[in-house]
Amino acid sequence: MTTFVEIDHVDRVFDLPNNGKYIALKNIELKIRQGEFVSLIGHSGCGKSTLLNIIAGLDRASVGGVTLEGREVRDPSPDRMVVFQNYSLLPWLTVRENIALAVDEVYKGDSKGQRRAIIEEHIDMVGLRQAAKKRPSELSGGMKQRVAIARALATRPKLLLLDEPFGALDALTRGSLQEQLMKICNEHNVTCVMVTHDVDEALLLSDRIVMLTNGPEAHIGQILEVPIPRPRQRLEVVNHPSYYNLRNEIIYFLNQQKLAKKRQAAQSAKSAISDRRHGVEKLNLDIGFLPLTDSAPLIVAKEKGFFAQYGLENITLSRQTSWKEIAKGVATGKLDAAQMVAGMPLALTLGTGGKQPIPVVNALNLSRNANAITFSKRLYSQGVRNLADLKAVINANPDNILTLGVVHPAAMQNLILRYWLAAGGIDPDQDVCLTVLPPTEMVSQLKAGNIDGYCAGEPWNYRAVHEDVGFVAATALEIWSGQPKKVLGVREDWTQQYPQTYLALIKALLEACKYCDDLRNREEILEIICRPEYLDTNPVYVRPGFIDPYDRGDGSEPQSLIAYNQFYLNRTNYPHRTEILWMVTQLARWGLVPFPKNWVEVTERVCRTDVFGAAARDLGLLDIGEDNPIHLFDGKVFNPSEPLEYLKGLEIKRDIRIEEVIF
Repeated sequence: MTTFVEIDHVDRVFDLPNNGKYIALKNIELKIRQGEFVSLIGHSGCGKSTLLNIIAGLDRASVGGVTLEGREVRDPSPDRMVVFQNYSLLPWLTVRENIALAVDEVYKGDSKGQRRAIIEEHIDMVGLRQAAKKRPSELSGGMKQRVAIARALATRPKLLLLDEPFGALDALTRGSLQEQLMKICNEHNVTCVMVTHDVDEALLLSDRIVMLTNGPEAHIGQILEVPIPRPRQRLEVVNHPSYYNLRNEIIYFLNQQKLAKKRQAAQSAKSAISDRRHGVEKLNLDIGFLPLTDSAPLIVAKEKGFFAQYGLENITLSRQTSWKEIAKGVATGKLDAAQMVAGMPLALTLGTGGKQPIPVVNALNLSRNANAITFSKRLYSQGVRNLADLKAVINANPDNILTLGVVHPAAMQNLILRYWLAAGGIDPDQDVCLTVLPPTEMVSQLKAGNIDGYCAGEPWNYRAVHEDVGFVAATALEIWSGQPKKVLGVREDWTQQYPQTYLALIKALLEACKYCDDLRNREEILEIICRPEYLDTNPVYVRPGFIDPYDRGDGSEPQSLIAYNQFYLNRTNYPHRTEILWMVTQLARWGLVPFPKNWVEVTERVCRTDVFGAAARDLGLLDIGEDNPIHLFDGKVFNPSEPLEYLKGLEIKRDIRIEEVIF
């Protein structure tokens, strides 16, 4: 079905009396099909009614917008009718007259007889024939709400909007009206969006349930499909095999949001104390990095004065020998922050390897792409050029197990290499042997014949090409263009202790990332990052893909890969929940962690879009990204609303465990 209603990256920001801003809704994106019934559910204050008012045209989005059948919603219109909780009937008019008020306004061009027929049809539709001449004071609460529904439907709207329409009614009346509404919607193919607090009501009426996180900056945390066929009867719904699982999932989400609200309140209290100090709280910072091309933003921020510009004048960049040392440094507090592989904050938060979970957050992606899969020249001589060739070599020599290097279990390089192999029918745990090595050792190990290939960042892929010991079989751009590569990892408790320092750190690095993606600066940056205290390497290894065309070492012409080293453009820096959730599925896919039952809470804690947004707004930059479905090279699409279904649908995987993460 085509999209009927589209909510396109909507923000709603309110001005406060103290000249501050309150962000009620953040980056709401939703597409609704014609005839679909969608419920919005979440705790009080999460912006459900605000969103409904924006769809109705009663309020305007601060950013983004809403379209109905391709036309932008800017003002109220009869094609969108709202039923409020408080009925909103005129007390001096009868049932018939209240309905006629709307019909006469919308159908001015119709004859009196035609308008009367519409009015009478809708009086019968809601079962109020005997009360047609009564005024609201003579009606029960349920009857008043039926008048409001009849009035809304009598204008024959394209979209019916319901704001807790049954919240004030007793259980019997509510049940009767729910069934009546369900019948009307089914018979007339009415498209509905309903705000509710009632889990059972949402399950009874909805095709999809959209669960909103707490405000401020409320966003869609999860969308639940209700696979119960229509037409529905209440008992059939309750007895459906999926009913209690769906109900438990909604209640679990709401309970997790309740816990998150308590945690947010505690953090806000700490931040309020810190804010009174004005400026950064910690002056001496030790930030870890590995000698890779994509450490450029950290190096540039120090060397070009961006750290100092934001009050961070005593920054030490500590070069580490491995990602294991980076993780240990942040976990123990030796490092204040660090350049991390994209999955490391998540892995530390989940407690991979049986370790104690340590919440580590990411509010900034430092780089994207610039990963590649490199194989030995021995495999090249055996005819390997691509994934299919590799599969053929493995099948031809099943006893000769190839060894491939990865830089860290939670690195995108490991997840992408595994995904690439599995897409070609190669089990990464059975058909090959994966071993963890620091990126600095990849070329020497390949040269020594200890490994047959690896997946790593630059300059270690091109270095193998330059030294004629390897060739590049696939780049990040071919597997998943735009994949996150390096992030800034910081312990959650550190950010709570030093919130202004953290914000200054994000702003300084955003400025540095922007500087790095101005190609006019690349020659200067190349000279800086290759210095002995940083990468300590010959610039010839860094130039390809950073400034010059990229030579894969496979006999093909060097390629101009402008987006290969990406630091700022195309919303590089926005930390996407969808991307983090995809990483969760891949870690669980290979048995590295159980899939967290509380995955919404986990992604919320790791992915600090609120901090990124605050920093971006201070700099006058766009403070949102696009949490769209992820498309990989094999044609599979990752839908963030159903991560477990996606995970179960993957052909090659380990046994999937599901556990709750206790922090």
